[in-house]
Amino acid sequence: MTAVTDQDHTDEMDHADHADNGRDADAKDERPGNPLPVEDAQEIGDQGDTDGHARVQADAPGRTESKAAVHPTNPTDPEESTGSWDDGLIARRVNEATAAQQAAAVEIRASRTQAAHNAHHTAPVPAPLAYDGPLRSRLDALRELVGLSRTRLDSGTLAEAGRVLDEAAARRRLSGQHTVVAIAGATGSGKSQLFNALAGVAISETGVRRPTTAAPIACSWSDGAATLIDRLGIPGRLRRRPLQSAEMEAQLRGLVLVDLPDHDSAAVAHREQVDRVLALVDAVIWVVDPEKYADAILHERYLRPMAGHAEVMFVVLNQIDRLPGEAADQVLDDLRRLLDEDGIALGEYGEPGATVLSLSALTGDGIPELREVLGQFVADRGAAARRISADVDAAAWRLRPVYATGRRTGLSEEARDEFAARLADSVGATAAGEAAERAWLRNANRACGTPWLRLWRWYNDRREPTTGRLPVRAQADEEATARQRVEQAVRTVADRASGGLPAPWAQAVREAAARGSQGLPEALDELAARAGLPAGRPPRPGWWPAAVLAQASMTILQVVGGLWLLGQIIGFMAPNLGVPVLLMVAGIIGGPLVEWSCRLAARGPARRYGLDAERRLREAAAGCGRARVLDPLAAELLRYREVREQYGRVTGAGIGAG
Repeated sequence: MTAVTDQDHTDEMDHADHADNGRDADAKDERPGNPLPVEDAQEIGDQGDTDGHARVQADAPGRTESKAAVHPTNPTDPEESTGSWDDGLIARRVNEATAAQQAAAVEIRASRTQAAHNAHHTAPVPAPLAYDGPLRSRLDALRELVGLSRTRLDSGTLAEAGRVLDEAAARRRLSGQHTVVAIAGATGSGKSQLFNALAGVAISETGVRRPTTAAPIACSWSDGAATLIDRLGIPGRLRRRPLQSAEMEAQLRGLVLVDLPDHDSAAVAHREQVDRVLALVDAVIWVVDPEKYADAILHERYLRPMAGHAEVMFVVLNQIDRLPGEAADQVLDDLRRLLDEDGIALGEYGEPGATVLSLSALTGDGIPELREVLGQFVADRGAAARRISADVDAAAWRLRPVYATGRRTGLSEEARDEFAARLADSVGATAAGEAAERAWLRNANRACGTPWLRLWRWYNDRREPTTGRLPVRAQADEEATARQRVEQAVRTVADRASGGLPAPWAQAVREAAARGSQGLPEALDELAARAGLPAGRPPRPGWWPAAVLAQASMTILQVVGGLWLLGQIIGFMAPNLGVPVLLMVAGIIGGPLVEWSCRLAARGPARRYGLDAERRLREAAAGCGRARVLDPLAAELLRYREVREQYGRVTGAGIGAG
């Protein structure tokens, strides 16, 4: 690793200024601070890596001049340094022969550019990422959940779930042979120093100036990662290749390492870039130092919300060379304690979780251990899927308040029956049944009663004044009372149905009930008129003809007995009081007796007739209420059960509808 200080940076810039004075007119296209012309640097970057990386590597003996590339030297040696920082971000140096190599590079630029272009088009395309069955099922369930919920939840509530689906689909189309790992940390934590140590060469600028890293820098250990880095929005000028060796290339093949700006940078744009890239990478290495490992910003803004991503998280305690004796172990133990309080599972004793290490990027202590763990992590090729799975878990947890309350939901049969009873009362089903019963009894009395008693009742009805027999309440009052009963019934059943539901779904249930209640009183009145008493007289039982014949016989006996006595009185017939008196007494006693017997016999049929009328009216009211209110409520509850089942599949818990 190349250590760079501010003093070295100043010396190199001064040396570059002196070198600029001796350059000829052919080098006027050079960028300030860059040892190569812009066109040559781009051409060298193209030929060095078909993914658009600028390969940073040491010169090997036997290389031809056509393969001349930027290679590092020791920046602390002013005699070997002939260049300067290219753009303030990338530490690259050239030797004394760079100027001569530039002329040769210009002559063969066309042929080498064409060769690089051909190599780019013939390079094998990495296989896309493949998700396993459970993760695909969860993603499908989340997609279905979002689709079912769009009409009930606002777009802001579903935004995070939609973002996860979009990112999962985008990541699936890209390389599954690469793992993108970001290095994040606070100001002065040494993350850029660690980035350079892993790359084996000074790529990312380090120093005491804050902030040092102004934009994400990517370093790829193998070809085929261009589309992945494009997804991160890192331009080609900030893409590099590490110092290659057979061991490092085999150990970290497939790794794409990204150095991020400081997450606590004073520049808002830097913090925004950190948040943006952290949402896209497969894993993250958090670099902390002994002074700021307990920083509240780090724990509250990043570690605690990302506790579910522990399996794709590394936490590295850097700068342990500054700690004396056993202080490093004590700080590391305290760091583990803080991570445990944040809810981050630690990958200890073979359990899945975050990897916690201590090292010194300056001295190299612990770097081999990190490289080994990182190599195993990359070789597993499962980081991207675990990251997406953790994102799904996080999105499901944020959606839990709008899908699950832990309470039983639904509309019970008792609530349905109570609603139907309230509607029946509002249309007067009980009163209608009683009226039907009285009408049946009246008809029975007319058919089976004595003619003298019916005549007497008719006479009394004619004599009684109509005043005082009008309804106490006007028809408008009756209708107002019935409407209030209907509205109260609808509110009650809506409250019962929405009980235990999350707020959005409870509101949807109440709105469905309110829509159904519009026009319900009028519909009930119309149904009551159609389902009321049938036109004409009530049906008669089979014994009515016999009762009518018996009552007529009693009346005939009275008439015959009376005429017989009248004939004896006027002398038309021979005197004989016994028979006519007996006939009259039999008729007088038998008539009321037949009427009383018929009244007793009519109670059962009259009651059944009244109950049947009441039942018809109750069924009509219940049917109207079911079609207008209960069915829409059931549809909303069914939709909620569907989304609840989908939510259970998303969480992997198989939660029922409650």
